Amino acid sequence: MAIESPGSWRELDDALGDVPPSTVFRGLARSSYSNVSSLARLDGAYPELERHLIRNFRKYAHREAPGPTTWDWVALGQHHGLPTRLLDWTFSPLVALHFATATWPEDDALLWAVDVAAAHACLPGPLRHELDSERMLLVTTELLARHAPEPHDLARLQGEAPFALFFEPPSLDLRIVNQAAVLSVISDPTYHMERWLDDHPDAWRAWRISPELKARARERLDQAQITERVLLPGLDGLAAYLRRYYSPRNVAVPGGASMDEG
Repeated sequence: MAIESPGSWRELDDALGDVPPSTVFRGLARSSYSNVSSLARLDGAYPELERHLIRNFRKYAHREAPGPTTWDWVALGQHHGLPTRLLDWTFSPLVALHFATATWPEDDALLWAVDVAAAHACLPGPLRHELDSERMLLVTTELLARHAPEPHDLARLQGEAPFALFFEPPSLDLRIVNQAAVLSVISDPTYHMERWLDDHPDAWRAWRISPELKARARERLDQAQITERVLLPGLDGLAAYLRRYYSPRNVAVPGGASMDEG
């Protein structure tokens, strides 16, 4: 599927209103950014590092209590910047637009949308059957742990092709709640979301946001209070909001949170 290029806020808003309710969104502030996990960006033999990263994160963050499964710990690590194979998404197109428009005003942005129902139609039989029987759209960490206790266990579930799975993170803090956060994982860490999107063109849509439309969307989001103060509760979010608010227009605002930093 080709990436669309809306010419106005109204055109973009109409397009967003045309997606199914099972859609999740992801905003990238620069069109040169990709849907590659932070684990893969380590390069080298990064799949071998995954279990070591998780083990040591759990060891040194033992005072935390994100939940009973390894997936709860992986979600916590992703939330705090640990390299993982996860990607951040949201059920809210406005939240995704915030992350697409809060920084780099002079660059094109990208807004991605994936139909989770379409993606999960490709899940292995046992996972798909349990989701269907429970009438669930998203996998929970508990359900995921029953089928794959550790991230590397996903590989044994896949058939001829890797699969993409979307799950709901534990409500670790207000950032996750306010952002309507969703996480995705690919069964093979070397098979990136970029490739999955190429192989499943009927499961997604995407829009290129020009600098002009970026500025207009930013105005509408600020009017609707879709800002750092709401999405990143606390002093970090307040500081990020004030930094952006008082920065000169059309000047890059470094240090803003991305979808995978939120």
